Amino acid sequence: MSSLWRIVAAIVVVGIIAVAAAVWFVRGPSPLAFAPGSTVALPDYHGANPTGVPASLAQADQVTRGEYLARAADCTACHTAPGAKELAGGLGFKLPFGTLYSTNITPDKDTGIGNYTDAEFIAAVRQGIRRDGARLYPAMPYTSYSYLSDADVLAIKAYLFSQPAVHAAVPANTLAFPFDQRWAMVGWAMVFNRDTRFAPNASQSPEWNRGAYLAEALAHCGECHTPRNIAFALDGRKKFAGGLTAGWRAFNITSDKATGIGGWRDQDLADYLAIGHAPGHGTASGPMGEAVDHSFRYLAPEDIKAIVAYLRSVPAIASPDQPATPAPVAPASHREGVMADARGKMVFEGACVSCHGWSGESAISPLATLTGAAAVNDPSAVNVAQIVISGTRRSTPDGALSMPAFGNAYSDTEIAALANYVTGRFGASASRITPQEVAELRKQASD
Repeated sequence: MSSLWRIVAAIVVVGIIAVAAAVWFVRGPSPLAFAPGSTVALPDYHGANPTGVPASLAQADQVTRGEYLARAADCTACHTAPGAKELAGGLGFKLPFGTLYSTNITPDKDTGIGNYTDAEFIAAVRQGIRRDGARLYPAMPYTSYSYLSDADVLAIKAYLFSQPAVHAAVPANTLAFPFDQRWAMVGWAMVFNRDTRFAPNASQSPEWNRGAYLAEALAHCGECHTPRNIAFALDGRKKFAGGLTAGWRAFNITSDKATGIGGWRDQDLADYLAIGHAPGHGTASGPMGEAVDHSFRYLAPEDIKAIVAYLRSVPAIASPDQPATPAPVAPASHREGVMADARGKMVFEGACVSCHGWSGESAISPLATLTGAAAVNDPSAVNVAQIVISGTRRSTPDGALSMPAFGNAYSDTEIAALANYVTGRFGASASRITPQEVAELRKQASD
């Protein structure tokens, strides 16, 4: 071989190694790589089977089991548009490069999934491959669903096929080039979809393994609570450290005691998941509120407990942009405390104080208490502004709360002033959100 060919070969080899290293780095660790111990194939695991439904439903028929699993997987939240029939799709996800619409997953044969075979349904759920061979965008969390067992995927299919068929064609996506090129998802999936089934960790408890399956495979917590990398895949090196989704902030749920959930009591975490509220920690809104309403509230208590146990084990990652200590109760008088933003105070007095109070501790409902909530302690004020724009509906066994949307009642300038006043009075420090940022948040709200 001539010296020239040796040089070319060396360059090619170095190039291949460099590309492989780059792919390895961007891909990052798998979601369960943090846990010590060794994994085994599910058939070889000697503990309680972590997949499937809780023991109370173990002998139930496939459709009943599928209903539980479909709720745990939160299918309704993404596949139901406001005012439309359940599971008929059409919910718009506004991205920086266009809008993506969820699909109709009712058993309608023309516009839904009524013609899917078992194998085709499994491929769609776990690999992101449609019946016609086209690739799904990762807004469908198939990288998380890839952990699901065959039995669980097919139980979900049985449940979906038992629902009324809805003839409803969804709008066409409006993605800009090159993001409208579905074929490019082939390469993306090769890198970021490991397409492996859940393997229990023999060194962890059965409860931990159940919680891992629920949190990673079904509830896909990381899809919102883990930041994205440059390829819009989950950044496994910052697992559960918080992220932005659909214009809302999903907060840090690692075991960090200052800016995560390490300082929460187990009962607080269980209450927040099951009813969307925990005293001293606020009330779930936005996508998390929907997750509670459509998913977590239906889970068996032992499954909620298992998720809590699993979350406790996730390594602590601090969020430097979040305060380490939430603000205490604000003064009861409007003449004390933060008064700098006169416009924000005026809007608060006119639209908010009757429910939330000047102290932030609501006399109407604990669900309306602002003290301790992550949203009012977030210097970006993203969720505060979104709640004002879109409103929120929360319900618990102890009562219900509905906050109207004020997006049409107030301008971007007024909402920015209100958010800055609320974070200043009830949070650790006042935010500086601008009218332009509020306008952008409006655009990111789901259709």
